[in-house]
Amino acid sequence: MEEEMEKAIRDRLKAPRAGAIAGMVFSILLIVSLVLIRVSVPAIPGDSGTWLSDSEKSIRLALDLLPFAGIAFLWFIGVLRDRMGELEDRFFATVFLGSGLLFLAMIFALSAVAGGLMMAYETIPGKLMDSGIYTFARTVAYQFGSVFAMRMAGVFMMSTCTLAIRSGMFPRWMAFLGYALALSLLLSIGRFYWTQLVFPLWVLMISVYVLLANLWPKAA
Repeated sequence: MEEEMEKAIRDRLKAPRAGAIAGMVFSILLIVSLVLIRVSVPAIPGDSGTWLSDSEKSIRLALDLLPFAGIAFLWFIGVLRDRMGELEDRFFATVFLGSGLLFLAMIFALSAVAGGLMMAYETIPGKLMDSGIYTFARTVAYQFGSVFAMRMAGVFMMSTCTLAIRSGMFPRWMAFLGYALALSLLLSIGRFYWTQLVFPLWVLMISVYVLLANLWPKAA
């Protein structure tokens, strides 16, 4: 009986650590993907599409990393819910989970649209640019990645910070900082080109704290 209890405790301690590491993996992969996209693709739609040939390898690498970032983000959501435990508020937990899943869905949709656009360019480059399909697909990808996904990320941050204040899963100063960063993400989309990096950097901060809190509970 004692052995079973010890095993259960060890398994419970390993889950937050694994989730925290997953959050760090998500942050690093998303930062790399965003940087590759930002330095390769023009800020707003309406470009001539030269990046399809000039930066093909960089964009393909960025798109290949996004699914793995999404998988790691699911683990991160899991570890946050684990830390909330019985103190999880159903209302805010619904917003927290829904916004996180919507963020993932839009990131995957962005990858699919951008990947399809690149495949179409390889097959029929001339027809693609003349038909108007490029402009449409480029605008859809921009809306998914730069507008809706980032606003869902902001909602995810605000709901997570609210749950953190109620459950104490991370310090209050982190929660208040998260509110400020979330507002900057919600209000500055389309104005500042590199604002999207706010979200993965915030996730990285929370993941590092959760990992340290499980490795050295007294210190945390």
